[in-house]
Amino acid sequence: MSLSNLGPGGFQSPLWRWLIERVWRLEHAFERSRAAAKPEDDTRIRIFLVMGFFSLCFVGVGLGAGWAALFSHAGQGNGYAQGADGARGDVVDRNGKLLAVDLAHYALYVDPREVWDAKEVRRALGKALPQVPAKRLDKAVFGDHRAFVLGGLTPDEKDAIFNLGLPGISFEEQERRMYPLGPTAAHLIGFVDSGGKGLAGAERALDDPIRKAAGGEGGPTQLSIDIRVQAALEDELRKAAAEFTPKGAVGLVTNVHTGEILGLASLPDFDPNKPGEATDEQRLNRAAASVYEMGSTFKAFTVAIGLDTGVATPASTFDAREPYKLGYRTIHDYHAAKAILTLVEVFKHSSNIGTAMLAERIGGERLSQYFTNLGLTKPAKVELMESARPLTPRKWDMDAVASTSFGHGMNVSPLALAQAMNALLNGGEMRPLTIRKLPLGVRPEGKRVISESTSAEMLKIMRANVLPGGSGGKADVPGLSVGGKTGTGEKYDPSIRGYNHQRQVSSFAAVFPTDGPLEADRYFVLILMDEPHGNAKSFGFSTGGWVGAPPAGKVIERIAPFLGVQRKTELVTIASPEKNATPEAGL
Repeated sequence: MSLSNLGPGGFQSPLWRWLIERVWRLEHAFERSRAAAKPEDDTRIRIFLVMGFFSLCFVGVGLGAGWAALFSHAGQGNGYAQGADGARGDVVDRNGKLLAVDLAHYALYVDPREVWDAKEVRRALGKALPQVPAKRLDKAVFGDHRAFVLGGLTPDEKDAIFNLGLPGISFEEQERRMYPLGPTAAHLIGFVDSGGKGLAGAERALDDPIRKAAGGEGGPTQLSIDIRVQAALEDELRKAAAEFTPKGAVGLVTNVHTGEILGLASLPDFDPNKPGEATDEQRLNRAAASVYEMGSTFKAFTVAIGLDTGVATPASTFDAREPYKLGYRTIHDYHAAKAILTLVEVFKHSSNIGTAMLAERIGGERLSQYFTNLGLTKPAKVELMESARPLTPRKWDMDAVASTSFGHGMNVSPLALAQAMNALLNGGEMRPLTIRKLPLGVRPEGKRVISESTSAEMLKIMRANVLPGGSGGKADVPGLSVGGKTGTGEKYDPSIRGYNHQRQVSSFAAVFPTDGPLEADRYFVLILMDEPHGNAKSFGFSTGGWVGAPPAGKVIERIAPFLGVQRKTELVTIASPEKNATPEAGL
């Protein structure tokens, strides 16, 4: 085969002919140098050839890189690089404060084949890593292959071990999810598994956008909570829990117009940095995943429905002088007023008798339909996967109508209660809750469930309940126009097939400010205690007015400046004690 056949098109290509001529010239040059006994010329020519070869390679690589950058399809698609497997973007609060972040950590390994003094290495590691079981260290140091010892070391911890200068020690970098605020907002933020998959809270609910953020798609994931509001809420909830020793407790703060959750607390809590060390009770998000009979907070819904359907007005009267017989049931008041009460007084005295009478006027069909429209018969609409399904009556007979009208016979989550309360207080529109920050000034479209006039009337009635003579007086904060409703639900006990008077769910549902136009900024606060215990300060009572109202008022007083709610000068009327007022007022 001739050289002309080696090239494309034979010697027809000028470039190929030029290359072949240069190769032949170089070869003849080598022959001439050897014949003339001038080896230095031969060496120079060979060096020149090597340099030329590498130059051609360099030019080729450069041309290839340029082609890839200008004409290849690499990087097309969404325009962002994808994060490493398990990598997650930052999570921040509504003001940009860091809540969750991926930080570089290190895994420690020992290769016993590189250890020449195993006993000394074992002693040094045992002293530096007291948390590692002795059996694991023994197996790693005295074994016969490289072994994992401990993961999750911070850079400082890694450097401290590295500086010991121990042979056979090595480190591998690994990403680890960190929650710099520890237990703060743990149930809302949630946590991930070792592979970076969201398992609870926002980490699970917003898993996809958080993962995409790790690859540069958008900025940090911004939640709706305000960490200042959260801190105040948790602090007051803990103080109240320490005082009344409940089984569990819940605190919520929402924007009634946007549905944004500004604070969410659930006790007992846990450290999301160490979720495996927490019990199921600690990891349980009681605000979303638990359902309760909410007691008299439901009277707010029944009163609103009565007004909205036109079966009652604020001045309508109800005879609560005697227990009310409804079918086979006899309904009593916890602290009987023994008087003919207006609708507003029924609310202020938290009268079961008056509320049941009102519910009977409304009727089961309309009452259940309003409850459905208010979102009380389905899980709360929120991104959290933990949102629990309520327990509702199988049929809406008069027994169910009477019971649910004052918060018995129906179990809902605190989030569902908050969602429905928002609708009562925002002008009458049902909007979903959200754990994501909404753009400033944006108020989502909502479905009208009550009229604006009913909503405005409910703000007045709830305000009246916090003024002297109402059951929620301990929540009042001068200048902030607080309104609210107490709630005390006795828990059903299967062992006695009835309600246990010693086990209660006590709460206070508050709103502030109640004054101003319907479209003005307004916030809802809920404090709930599961099985609290009365004390000397509460005269032994553990009802909502005693255990829920005081911390709700303290939360409101602390968070109002963060939310831009200004105190106003109020003309306070000091009413004389009512003849029916008793220490247990506050049901």
